Amino acid sequence: MAHSRRDQKYLAVDSNVLVAYLDGGHPQHKRVAPLASRRVAVNPTVIHETYHTLVFELKWFPDEAAHALVEILNDTDILFLNQTKDTTRTGVQLARQYGLGGRDALILANFLNPSVSEIVTLDRPLIQLRKIEYGNRRLKIRAA
Repeated sequence: MAHSRRDQKYLAVDSNVLVAYLDGGHPQHKRVAPLASRRVAVNPTVIHETYHTLVFELKWFPDEAAHALVEILNDTDILFLNQTKDTTRTGVQLARQYGLGGRDALILANFLNPSVSEIVTLDRPLIQLRKIEYGNRRLKIRAA
């Protein structure tokens, strides 16, 4: 059945969404809280950007941020996508094609995966793109 949890694609989350989800005091926390009931995907860049923001901008203790992120990495219901040379190559092409910064392009390239249908973000320039395409792969982009 198309609506069974098993057949649903994963929803990719950008680092700004993951930060808002993890930090209960974040102004967007309530907006992203429903992600707890979704099948989500992350990648190394999202995890490391999230750590950086939590520790250096929101002043979390490093141990607290690391613990929260390791819990995410250990959650078998969360899809973790590794980055490869092909992902990096695709990211460079996306940066050129869409005028993106390097990290945003790498995050999007990593989520151009058959298991991922869309990405949610709080990044307005990405939201304005609405989608990216590379070869026969496509990723929808929407506001969280």
